[in-house]
Amino acid sequence: MEGILPLWKERGMTSHDCVFKLRKILQTKKIGHTGTLDPDVDGVLPICIGRATKVVEYMVDSGKAYVGEITLGYSTTTEDSSGEVVAKKAVEAPISEEEIDVMMAMFRGEITQIPPMYSAVKVNGKRLYEYARAGEIVERPKRIAMIEQFVRTSTPIWDEVAQTISWKFEVTCGKGTYVRTLAVDLGEKLGYPAHMSDLTRTSSGKFNVSDCVTLAQVVTLMEENQIEEKLAPLEYGLSAFPFVALDDQTWEKVKNGGLLLKKDYADYAVPFVVTYHDKACAIYDVHPSKKELLKPVKVLRNQLD
Repeated sequence: MEGILPLWKERGMTSHDCVFKLRKILQTKKIGHTGTLDPDVDGVLPICIGRATKVVEYMVDSGKAYVGEITLGYSTTTEDSSGEVVAKKAVEAPISEEEIDVMMAMFRGEITQIPPMYSAVKVNGKRLYEYARAGEIVERPKRIAMIEQFVRTSTPIWDEVAQTISWKFEVTCGKGTYVRTLAVDLGEKLGYPAHMSDLTRTSSGKFNVSDCVTLAQVVTLMEENQIEEKLAPLEYGLSAFPFVALDDQTWEKVKNGGLLLKKDYADYAVPFVVTYHDKACAIYDVHPSKKELLKPVKVLRNQLD
């Protein structure tokens, strides 16, 4: 079995839980997910199967879109609604839509984030959530994130009793963005502790909500021998690269890991994917020591099935 399965991850499961269950359902071990979704978050989680696991790293880096809710008035250890409250400040009056929109606009473009303590980022070989669970605080590395869109999509609701204010939002972002942290940093700009009170991933790379199947539907598809119909080709995971079609002679060289002359491909940005009969075969980039040559940095196929 080979391909990319657009899974709808339901709440209450980790991304690893999904992989574990799918290994049993699909009866194959070679499975990998393409970007962690927290247990409290549902949404699009493309799963790579078989040879398609070779493109996981490129899909992790692909753009993603989310819809969610931000709540001002208190912050939590995990920066979402599942954590313990760590700071409070009453929102004693409504905040205008104009003020919120101006502040949200400031986060578009390239921004710097500090990952939450409850995240999988590694520091000195140990994940931040491991430090957090042990009650240890470590210095977290700053990260650059690209925010293409960050907009309010509902009227802010002020809760006079709880003294909080919440509104819905949409965000489209690049790799490595922490939407939880986006909510916290926005709250800080507005003068309040904040957290992400709801989140759903609506797209990942080329896949969106309408493409997805649930684990229960995967079981049914397997029983009816129709699972192949839901698998996208591994080429879907390489959409960020230019594609270069090979002729028969060059294919004979490429399938054996041969080098290519850079000047012969001057019209293409590197790295690029070379294809033969519409099948992705390898990713080529500039040779590290021989700049006039291109070498395969990832071999995807050396024969056509």
